[in-house]
Amino acid sequence: MQSKLTLRLDAELIEQAKVHARNRGKSVSQMVADYFALLDREESGETLPPLTRSLHGALRGADLDKDEYRRYLEEKYL
Repeated sequence: MQSKLTLRLDAELIEQAKVHARNRGKSVSQMVADYFALLDREESGETLPPLTRSLHGALRGADLDKDEYRRYLEEKYL
C-alpha cells in the first residue's frame, strides 16, 4: 500500500532532484523510495561485501582526529 509523504526542502534542491530524476527516467518519489530502501539495506549490512560487512561499524563511537590521520597518511605515503 502506498501513502503520501510531504517533504519540505529548499526550492533549488527540489529542482535539482527533478532534473536528476528526469535524467534517470524516474520520479522524485521513486528516487526517495529507492534511497530509503538502500539505507535500510546498508544498515543491515545486506549490500556490503563480506569483508566490509565484517568491519562495518567497527569504529563507531571512536574518538578519531581527521587531521592527525591525514598527517599519518602523508608521512606514510609522501
